[in-house]
Amino acid sequence: MAAPLTSLDEGRLFGRRLGPGPPRVVALHGWGRDSSDFVEALSGLPALAVDLPGFGASPAPGEPIGAAGYLEHLDPVFDHLRQPVVLVGHSFGGRVALAAAVARADQVGGLVLIGVPLLRAGTRSRTRPGYRAIRLAHRFGLVSDAQLEQARRRYGSPDYRAAQGVMRQVLVRAVNETYEHELSRLSVPTRLVWGTDDREVPVTVARRAMGLIPDGLAELVEVPGGGHHLPTTHPGVVREVVTRMMEG
Repeated sequence: MAAPLTSLDEGRLFGRRLGPGPPRVVALHGWGRDSSDFVEALSGLPALAVDLPGFGASPAPGEPIGAAGYLEHLDPVFDHLRQPVVLVGHSFGGRVALAAAVARADQVGGLVLIGVPLLRAGTRSRTRPGYRAIRLAHRFGLVSDAQLEQARRRYGSPDYRAAQGVMRQVLVRAVNETYEHELSRLSVPTRLVWGTDDREVPVTVARRAMGLIPDGLAELVEVPGGGHHLPTTHPGVVREVVTRMMEG
């Protein structure tokens, strides 16, 4: 049975406490997921897995925000920490975890990033030509807002099509963020955990990110045959990395 949800910040956030005592691990899930992704990997550890705003039980943000904005929503969590924690972020949650490791370095004893889109996979635009043409026509008033929205649904990613309301704008903002500056400012021990068969965020992104992190601070753990959702498909690997980091 999954750990029950608990209210955080008077119901403005929710999460799951996965072990006894004050949290020594804080885990942030990926886009379209929720805190239950970490139940098997972190069960029994003094961990708190958070439903990020707009996912699981946590209400959506009131406006489109990026990683820094999500970090502000997590301020109540960090304000109540009694000791530095190992911060774990998968995919979208890793964007927020990285922002926290830079802005709140004194409260982060270690950082574990799993399949996080830290950098753009390539310079070539992934926008389909048909959608670019419709977007250009809309800019000149030749296509209505309704027709543009229909094109967005047709050409957009599954995540974009599934997102509703402000979360669609949050997604657009997130996918346009890149984190070279934050990576270069890291000052805490960091582990990048990546599936070699991750098709959403290729392992080449992690290898490039390693070159931006200060020397001696980071280690890349490649999981042979692993895909994008390592917290649920390879919970033992995630648990081992987190436990080693807790032990220093």
